[in-house]
Amino acid sequence: MKVNYGNRGMAFEQLINIVNEQYLVQDIALINKRPTPVKVLKSRGTRVLKGYYEDRSTVDYDGTYTARSVAFEAKTVGEKRFDLKNLKTHQMQSLFNTNMHGGISFLLIEIRPVYKVFYVPFDLIRRYWKDAALGGRKSIPLEDLERYAYEVKQGRGVLLDYLAVLDRIEHEKVMSG
Repeated sequence: MKVNYGNRGMAFEQLINIVNEQYLVQDIALINKRPTPVKVLKSRGTRVLKGYYEDRSTVDYDGTYTARSVAFEAKTVGEKRFDLKNLKTHQMQSLFNTNMHGGISFLLIEIRPVYKVFYVPFDLIRRYWKDAALGGRKSIPLEDLERYAYEVKQGRGVLLDYLAVLDRIEHEKVMSG
């Protein structure tokens, strides 16, 4: 029997959507969920009855925070690791492009078995992606996420204050440079 994993992250994305609404209401940031382009073949009112994905979407979310472009992908996993195969090449390319043009790109990874969410900066993703392409490990273990990524917590009246992590990273850069 084939298992469909397509909607396993819907609750996580709904949480991020609520967080992004909180950011907007508090005038902290403007972050939008990017829709996947769908070609509608048959509809009834506002309901799509038949259609197909026209093109691959870039990333799940993009927007602006502190006058900078932000782009990120949200992923949920049921194991104590993040398999790199869960990040598609076109998503990686979009994160890379944002990063190369001065924007901020990252992953938010929900690790269900331990009820934790991690902010994974693009540089860390890129390092693992390159290592995997050279025959190295094809996943990021929980231990590495706990050591090199940033756990996201509640703060500023926001359920999952991932932008506080971004602030922390920027502050660390200023203090070390």
